[in-house]
Amino acid sequence: MNNIDDEHNNTEAELTEMICQALATNDMPLPNRPALRSRLLSRVNASQCAQAKWITVRSREGDWRDVKSGVRTKTLWDGPHSSSVLIEMRPGASLPVHRHASLEEGIVLTGGFQLDGKELGPGDYHMSHAGSRHGRITSRQGVLAYLRGTSLGHTGAMIGELVGALLPGTGEPAVTITAEEGGWEAIADGVEGKILCRDGEIISRFIRLQPGAGLPANRCAGDEECMMLEGDAFFGDRLVCAGDFHLTPAGAASAALMSESGALLFVRSRQG
Repeated sequence: MNNIDDEHNNTEAELTEMICQALATNDMPLPNRPALRSRLLSRVNASQCAQAKWITVRSREGDWRDVKSGVRTKTLWDGPHSSSVLIEMRPGASLPVHRHASLEEGIVLTGGFQLDGKELGPGDYHMSHAGSRHGRITSRQGVLAYLRGTSLGHTGAMIGELVGALLPGTGEPAVTITAEEGGWEAIADGVEGKILCRDGEIISRFIRLQPGAGLPANRCAGDEECMMLEGDAFFGDRLVCAGDFHLTPAGAASAALMSESGALLFVRSRQG
């Protein structure tokens, strides 16, 4: 085993030396270096200014908070009346009956849960209207899901939703769209979209990018909220990977969206 390790280390050292030699032999003439450095720093500064108001939460970042036994959440973005969170339920955990104060959307990332006689699995989308009454939510196998428009994290709103469940009536029926359902439409070369929900001028949809495909900047007016479901994509110079959350707030500079390897993401934004 030591011989194999020594051989690997020697090979790596040789490759490093070869790269350094290649860089040295292609050294840039001295007069051009200051100009190149100035352009590079200018590009870095412009990128930092453009991204200053962006919010990106990596899958490995953030703090988890226990909601009840077997259930915890991680806040991705705290809006004025509701939040965007990741919710994790252990096998056998449940959430009580409640009435939604605002429109809530959810996407199963891993595992699954049971709701109103339905089985939801990875990639499935579920939307509940404001004022609608949810039955008890359970997860036999455990689940990790993304929720947008939830009261979780807002204690007063959570209590209001629990009390509201005691009122009669169920409200508008929920909408469930499974991962296997169609409805995809081409929106650019190598880019498809599937509309999930229209809330006035705001549209929620899945966007699927083929390798090398993208969308231009200035795609929308207002907040643009994204959850990367599969693959990865660049928002300008910022790489967002599967499991990451990204928000371009209203008034912030938007950036071109491009994926080198292909991506699937959830996007909620105001129609421009």
